[in-house]
Amino acid sequence: MKLYDFGPAANAKRVRMFLAEKGIEIPIVEVQVRDGALFEEPYRTMNPFAVVPFLELDDGTVIGESMAICKYLEELHPEPSLLGRDARERALIEMWNRRLEIDGLMPMIHAVRNTNPLFAGRVVPGTRTGLAQLPEIAERGKAMLMILLERIDPALKDNAFIAGERFSIADITGFFMMNAAKILDVPFAEHFPNVTRWHADLASRPSAEA
Repeated sequence: MKLYDFGPAANAKRVRMFLAEKGIEIPIVEVQVRDGALFEEPYRTMNPFAVVPFLELDDGTVIGESMAICKYLEELHPEPSLLGRDARERALIEMWNRRLEIDGLMPMIHAVRNTNPLFAGRVVPGTRTGLAQLPEIAERGKAMLMILLERIDPALKDNAFIAGERFSIADITGFFMMNAAKILDVPFAEHFPNVTRWHADLASRPSAEA
């Protein structure tokens, strides 16, 4: 089994933090994404979506998408559980994780791609379409995040973590969502004390440096 990733990529970092929390060690192949390696063989055949991370199993099966990778690894290594120990907990973690992905992490990723010169011509993940960067997309993403934070700040008042009192994959998603918000100078600390405390707690975990 091998994990293919690229150090700075947010979704690759999500999987590495998951691995660190679980205590799982997998050989990692660093793909030179900025040099266009994902559009060349063997990577193009292995993962036609041309994004990281992706996991290659011993039988040659390739699993892309960070959540699919984490779910597969959770099946192999159920403890400590990061996706839920029973039906109720799994549903709550899935609910929060999807909401953070849809309303927070993805808008932040698109905001970064539409403002950072490194992504000029590559605003859509896994493409080299030449589409122009649109600062308006970044501003809309920031606005979407502020709406989300207004909704989740009360939920974090009495909970250590987003889905309750146990750390989960949803917290990993939220951590990298908030890291992107810091890069984009989203003023969350001025308005959302519980979110700010949550992000600081997550940043203090050893796995945050994975």
